[in-house]
Amino acid sequence: MERVRAVIAGLPKRFQAGGKLAFGCGLRQGEVFGFAVEDIDFKGGWIHVNRQVRLVGTKAVFALPKGNKMRSVPLPAQLAAAFKVHMKEFPPVAVTLPWAKPNGEPKTCRRLLFVDEKSRAYNRSVFNMGAWKLALAAAGVIPPRERGARYLQAAPEDGMHALRHAYASVLLDAGESIKALSEFLGHSDPGFTLRTYTHLLPSSETRTCKAIDDAFTETGTGTGTGVEAEDNGDPPVAQGTPVPPPKPMCPQCALAA
Repeated sequence: MERVRAVIAGLPKRFQAGGKLAFGCGLRQGEVFGFAVEDIDFKGGWIHVNRQVRLVGTKAVFALPKGNKMRSVPLPAQLAAAFKVHMKEFPPVAVTLPWAKPNGEPKTCRRLLFVDEKSRAYNRSVFNMGAWKLALAAAGVIPPRERGARYLQAAPEDGMHALRHAYASVLLDAGESIKALSEFLGHSDPGFTLRTYTHLLPSSETRTCKAIDDAFTETGTGTGTGVEAEDNGDPPVAQGTPVPPPKPMCPQCALAA
């Protein structure tokens, strides 16, 4: 996770808590842009994903999250603390945008947490080409801008969605269920979550070997043969079926390395 931390540290100070939100709760970029103080339940330990900021053409609008699916996600204590520090330094701002379409009814979010230097909702295109790529370069994910070059190197596999993938990888590694992960990510179908992240799940043979090895250890049966190995002075020989090496990480999850 060193790369994740390095990228977040390379973001503008006013958005570092936004990067922590994307990684700490698995939010999509537009959901981070549309996140408000009212969406935080500090006492209960949850955040509520109620809206996003998205582009329709070149116009930013408020809208429901993808699939019109609002959700709640557990709030880690360190992220809650980061929110409080952020709000002291960058007080929440009221932002008005059309709802769902450029000519939609204006809606005001009274206390948006993350806005740009001009107190406007973040524009995805501007943010990705500027602040995000600079953070990638600062973390060494992409090279610095070459002398005379107008843009930084393209990084389609290392967009901000990589923080969301990193969140998924951490939860699966900790043993969280696909069903719970699906709910926290806002997927409509746990089967989609399984297909997307199956490569991050421990292989069945790895789980099998570990379970039996753990059982042998707990019962004190040593090698599991029922007969103590003869001590002839030779070095011990590894027993059991070797565990296969881990599968290579997909480009989607490069930042989770």
